[in-house]
Parts: sequence; C-alpha cells; structure tokens
Amino acid sequence: MTRISLIYGSIAGLVIIATMIVGYALSGGEGAGASQWFGFLIMFVALTLIFIGIKRYRDQEHGGVIKFGKAFMMGLGISLVASVIYVVTWEVYLVLTDYAFADTYVAAVTANFEARGLTEADLQEKLAALEASMSNYHNPLYRVPLTFTEIFPVAVLVTLVSAALLRNPKLLPARG
Repeated sequence: MTRISLIYGSIAGLVIIATMIVGYALSGGEGAGASQWFGFLIMFVALTLIFIGIKRYRDQEHGGVIKFGKAFMMGLGISLVASVIYVVTWEVYLVLTDYAFADTYVAAVTANFEARGLTEADLQEKLAALEASMSNYHNPLYRVPLTFTEIFPVAVLVTLVSAALLRNPKLLPARG
C-alpha cells in the first residue's frame, strides 16, 4: 500500500508542479490570475493517477475486489504524497527564484484591477488587501498550509470519486 502511494503520489505531484512551473516560466509570469484555471486543470488530470493507483492496488493486491474504505485510504495516501511533493517543490522553486513569484503575482493582479476600471478608492482598497495578503505570503507558516490547500481538496475529491467507482469489481475488471 505504501509503495503504491509513494509511486503514484510522486508521479502526480511532480507532473503537476513541473507543468505549472514550466507554464509560469514560459509566460514570464504574465496572466498569473488567468492561469489558475489551467493549474487546476493540470492538477485534475495528473490526479487521475489516484484512480490508476487504486485500480492497480485493487487488481494486484486484492484480486480485483476492494471495499470503499480501503480504496479511499489508498487514494488518500496517494493524495498526501502528491500534495507534499507539490508543496516541497513549490518551496524549493520559491527559494531558487528568490521569491520572485510574489512580486510578479502582485504586478499581474494590480494590472488586472487597473484594467477593470475600478474607481481610485476601490483600487486602493483592493491593493491594500493584496499587499496585506502578500506580506503574509512571505511567512512559511502561512504559505505552506495555503499551498497545501491548493491541491489537497482537489485530490480528496478525486479520491472519493475513484473509491466509489472502483469498489465495483465490474468497472474495468482485472485482466488475467
């Protein structure tokens, strides 16, 4: 169980973070807000490895039959590994780029606010809130859990659906 969690979770975590970092680097940090949807799409696609990992566990370790609870625990293990790899890799990326993400993100969001034609008072209010949030972002006790919550809820959702589907042995039965 642990081996499968480590393998599939590591692959999922690395695929997610590598794709997001490459996309962020290629865009030069432009459109940081718009790329959030792309980021969640990448997460969802990579987290299909949870389904694959549970299926492998069901087929090879349990003879093609698994209960929801066991499948859920396997998926949770994969989710946890993927989430931790995502967070650790993001932290390393931030250190290697001297935390440039924060400044680029603030610039992109500021440009977005200005483009929306907000009144000066509304703009200043939103910028003050953004600055407060970004000052918190420099604190790892704030940033690490925030980064973890970017991926883990999506992973748990995929885990729930995968466990519910794969408890049915007639769904994609083991070949043998």
